[in-house]
Amino acid sequence: MGAAMKFGVNTMIWSGAFDSSIPLDKIKQEGLDGIEIPVFDAKDIDIAVLKRALSDSDLECTFCSVNPPGKNPISEDAAVRAETLEHWKQVIATAGEAGVRLIAGPTYSPVGHLPGRRRNDDEWKWGVDFHRQLDTALQDADAELAIEPLNRFETYFLNTAEDTIRFVDEIGSPRVGILFDTFHSNIEEKSIPRGYQMCGSRLKHVHACENDRGVPGTGHVDWISVLGTLRQIGYDGWLTIESFNGTIPQLAAATAIWRDLAESMDDIAFEGAAFLKRVWEKENQA
Repeated sequence: MGAAMKFGVNTMIWSGAFDSSIPLDKIKQEGLDGIEIPVFDAKDIDIAVLKRALSDSDLECTFCSVNPPGKNPISEDAAVRAETLEHWKQVIATAGEAGVRLIAGPTYSPVGHLPGRRRNDDEWKWGVDFHRQLDTALQDADAELAIEPLNRFETYFLNTAEDTIRFVDEIGSPRVGILFDTFHSNIEEKSIPRGYQMCGSRLKHVHACENDRGVPGTGHVDWISVLGTLRQIGYDGWLTIESFNGTIPQLAAATAIWRDLAESMDDIAFEGAAFLKRVWEKENQA
């Protein structure tokens, strides 16, 4: 199963939007299978342009998304929860129209929303109900949703594999699973490989990020153990490098990147992908 792994890059390495600054031809030339693009508002995506670009470059695509300002699935305000539900249904419908089969991200709460306390039982219930209500939209779009736990500095709601597994199991939809990210789990897990092992068949997406969001293979993430675990659990989805262009003020502020993470952003994508592919091939030969 592991031999079918797909290698991708998140386009926020270059830009905060899907635009001409993204080197699609080079991404293909470097042996990558696809891109992950940010979708903050469904209306921002020109489906025809996206489909043509993917066709011309022979690349596949996944979406990543967050709750934009004013949207919160676990708000105390029922009207806000209802508006947020419609927002995510639109994102899912857009994915379906574009032929995108996976949407991933911290779907449950706005990034950076930290009320200074632990989550409560009402928020948990609202979060579960919210995701259950997306099931029909996911079926209609023939898409899946991968819920991403974040580190404690970005969310108070889901930080660990254990909590996210419980959340996904309570939602109870085969179309809803987990995105597990090496950057966040480097902070929150006792063992990153153990986190992947726990996710098991619930794992629908992987963000491959070095501990500083720089070039994978240049930091202290134990990639041999991580990729070995993915092979052991039979994961055959996307291994997508995620980082952010810190020269774009909006991205820098959202991700707290205040320095260059590599000599060039291309290095994060292409040197990182080459490294990950080498490790993956070795694991499959082991």
